[in-house]
Amino acid sequence: MRRLDLFRKIFVLLVVAGFLGTGFVREASAQSGSAGSAGTALRTIGFMTDFDVKDDAVGICKAVMNGVAPGVEIIDITHQATPYDIAQGARFLAGSSPYFPKDAVFVVVIDPTVGSTRKAIIARSKTGQYFVLPDNGLLTLVQDRDGIDGVRQITNPEWMIGAKTSSTFHGRDIFSPAGAHLARGDDWTKAGPAVEVASLVRLSLRSAVVDASGLHGEVIGTDGPFGNLVLNVPAETFAKLGYHVGDVVPVQVGDHLYQLPFVKTFSDVAVGKPLAYIDSRGRLSLGINQNSFADTYGVKASTPISIAAKR
Repeated sequence: MRRLDLFRKIFVLLVVAGFLGTGFVREASAQSGSAGSAGTALRTIGFMTDFDVKDDAVGICKAVMNGVAPGVEIIDITHQATPYDIAQGARFLAGSSPYFPKDAVFVVVIDPTVGSTRKAIIARSKTGQYFVLPDNGLLTLVQDRDGIDGVRQITNPEWMIGAKTSSTFHGRDIFSPAGAHLARGDDWTKAGPAVEVASLVRLSLRSAVVDASGLHGEVIGTDGPFGNLVLNVPAETFAKLGYHVGDVVPVQVGDHLYQLPFVKTFSDVAVGKPLAYIDSRGRLSLGINQNSFADTYGVKASTPISIAAKR
């Protein structure tokens, strides 16, 4: 009986040790798969391009990032930004970055002058986020809202894909590896020399203005595939005209004057009817319930708009 009890104890000890060992191995494996330099957790990467997803460009960039920082989390902001539209990219970047962690890394490639003398940079905002992108104005709105703490030009070959850097695919060869180095916690000052914040390229983006004759602004884009007009009219600027929910607002869009009900949401008007509303980003927008304002009325970005003050 004593020998049988001894065997039972040994068996129980082996089973317990086996479970603990398996758990330890799993935990260690999980930690090693998501750890950066000096054992720090990997930073999240927000990834945005105008590459589209019709070919392999986005997948290649992600593979490069994962090769430098295995297990890194990459969140796609969009890869269908309008080609070459830096202003739209700046708007998407500023709109999405507040929803990412305070130490997130953004790799943004909307780069119509790739291979030219424009700088490839890393900028750190005063909120602690990092932005890896061409110095072409993409950072304008983030800089205005959050401030920029410092900038580095990416010149260190160790932060690039290697000696065979192409002149046309810096998304793969420079921005992706640099972003992954940041995500794993590498010292960003090693990427290259400091750049003066005051020297950053800026877009001349304008918000609507209100004068004695009313509000003057423009269409700056459309809302995804829905065709709602996005205007450069912050809600607080529109409020200066005196309109309230339920009022009819006279909106001049290009050469056409629309009398639009100002409502909270699309279903406040009948299907197929136009409306004015404050969108989820806090701007005045124009839409049609379950249809496209842009397509229906043939309106494009940069079309001027004006609104008279309420009488």
